[in-house]
Amino acid sequence: MENQFTPQPPSTLVDNPADIEYSPNSKSRFLFLLGFFCYFIFAWAGCYNLYTHKFVPNNDVKVPESTTYNPTYSK
Repeated sequence: MENQFTPQPPSTLVDNPADIEYSPNSKSRFLFLLGFFCYFIFAWAGCYNLYTHKFVPNNDVKVPESTTYNPTYSK
């Protein structure tokens, strides 16, 4: 019985220089840039979210006289 899982000869494999699995330098550069840009986008989105939800003071709030530091009550 013939073996069905015979390996292909190396001459039939095509080396792709753009494949990051065959170039450790390209792979490490790609992973570094991917991590850097993911971190950059995450930090930028957090800063943007804090900027859009910032505290806006409202000085037009009417405070009842009975809740101030020296309360005054009406009789």
